[in-house]
Amino acid sequence: MRALYPGSFDPLTLGHLDLIERGCALFGEVVVAVLCNPAKTSTFTLQERFNQIHVATAHCKGVSVICFEGLTVSCARHNQVDLILRGLRAMSDFEYELQIAHTNRSLAPDFETIFLATAAHHSFLSSSMVKEVARFGGNIDHMVPEVVAQDLHRLFN
Repeated sequence: MRALYPGSFDPLTLGHLDLIERGCALFGEVVVAVLCNPAKTSTFTLQERFNQIHVATAHCKGVSVICFEGLTVSCARHNQVDLILRGLRAMSDFEYELQIAHTNRSLAPDFETIFLATAAHHSFLSSSMVKEVARFGGNIDHMVPEVVAQDLHRLFN
C-alpha cells in the first residue's frame, strides 16, 4: 500500500518524521509530498525543504519525496497512491483536518484519508513554533531533525 503524506513541511519537525516512520511501518510506502503554495511565503525554498526531508528520511525504507503544486487529490492520483495520510497533534487540528478530508473526498471519492495521532511527546510541535524558538536563539535540537536544526541556525544567526 502507498500513502501520500502532503504538507508544506516548513520546516520538517520530529512530529512529521514520527508520522512518516509510522506510516512506512503501517503502509509499506509513504510518498512525502512537499507543497509549493505560491500564495504563501515560506521560510525555506521548495528545494531546501525537499532536501531536508530527503536527508532526514534516508534511514526509512519505503519513503520517496516529491514536490507538488495544486490539489492534493490530483497529486495522489498522479502518484498512484492508495490513501492520504494526515497527522493530528491535538483536538484543535481535528476540525481543520476533517474539513480537508471531506473536501478531498468530495473531489475524489476513491481516496480515503487516514489520520494518525502524533506521539504524545511531539504533540506540542508545529513548524511555526519551531521557527519562533529558533529565531530567538532557543534550543530546537529536540524538535527537528539535525539537518533542519542546522539550516535554521544558519538562517537565524
